[in-house]
Amino acid sequence: MTNSSVFPSKQSMILLSHLLLSPDSSRTAAPRNINLLDSQLLNLSRADFDGLVALASSNHVVVRGMERFLAIARNALDGMRAEWAAAALAAEQARIQNALPFLHSICAAFEEEGSDATVIKSLDHWPDLGSDLDLYTNAESAKVTDLMKRRFRAQMAPRSWGDRLACKWNFVIPGLPEAVEIHVGRLGQTGEQVVLAGSLAQRARRAEIEGRRFRVPSVSHRLMISTLQRMYRHFYFRLCDIVDSAGLVESGAVDYDDLRRAAQEAGIWEGVATYLVIVSDYVQQCRGSGLDLPAGVRVAARFGGEQVYYAREFLRIPILPQSASLYGSQLTGLLRRRELQSSARLGLLPWLATAALVGQKVTGSDKGIW
Repeated sequence: MTNSSVFPSKQSMILLSHLLLSPDSSRTAAPRNINLLDSQLLNLSRADFDGLVALASSNHVVVRGMERFLAIARNALDGMRAEWAAAALAAEQARIQNALPFLHSICAAFEEEGSDATVIKSLDHWPDLGSDLDLYTNAESAKVTDLMKRRFRAQMAPRSWGDRLACKWNFVIPGLPEAVEIHVGRLGQTGEQVVLAGSLAQRARRAEIEGRRFRVPSVSHRLMISTLQRMYRHFYFRLCDIVDSAGLVESGAVDYDDLRRAAQEAGIWEGVATYLVIVSDYVQQCRGSGLDLPAGVRVAARFGGEQVYYAREFLRIPILPQSASLYGSQLTGLLRRRELQSSARLGLLPWLATAALVGQKVTGSDKGIW
């Protein structure tokens, strides 16, 4: 590789995955004890490095990735690339330090006015933070919009068809570059998840981040929300999903019996199992060994990491037939339990997806639909 080369995006993903998922032992080795992938990182041109940071940003792993890169550069006595990494790390940490007090103030405002507010997704990536701030509340939508406007001078962003079905609102707050997305009373792409949403606030736990306390989902709910987002909505993984979920499994925090019961009630157990197997298979590609998952998880999974491919900055999941089969299973479960309203909502998803695809081809954007 030369400094004048254009760094391939797939190779960038390989190196970023190496940074995040390989053992830490190589970071503390003596200088010159550098493996092949580390040596590729240390030969990046400035343009290639900036591309790596951009990829890390879209995958919500800038802090963790740059901390690792900085350790490698310092270990190799590469002052120039250490300086690049330190600057990228400082810029991202400054963004996060600006956003975190806003997030805490919003949660506190809900509690002060007698409503729950649980942070979903955004704090899963800590010490990284997502590109927007996501919350869930059981409060009435009118109370949510009133609180956000009155307490934070927030402006409500235009709502798409998908936003309306999912019962979520996006707010823009002065001084906060990130949007605040609030899910009200429902979860899922079309708001079909009432059972899961109903138990989310009841089972929320407290987490302390830099001296501030937040309500966050239980471990089971956290994995189910990630599954809904990746396997039933976006059909792609960010690297943060792999790293976050692998960390949960390896920490021993997952109660698989509880997870299975809750996911079966929500009709997404096969999706959750598939999600975890994909995470394990990707970890195995990077480390040579996967996660220690129970046999029941592997049996319930519909497919694994062999179906995942890299394209357009993310790890993609084929929609047909793989993800479509999970959608069908979820719809069948809702119908079997006679959850007719949720079934009707979920039944609109293929039409919504078709409209988004047509809109993307005609106008170049699916805004107003998703």
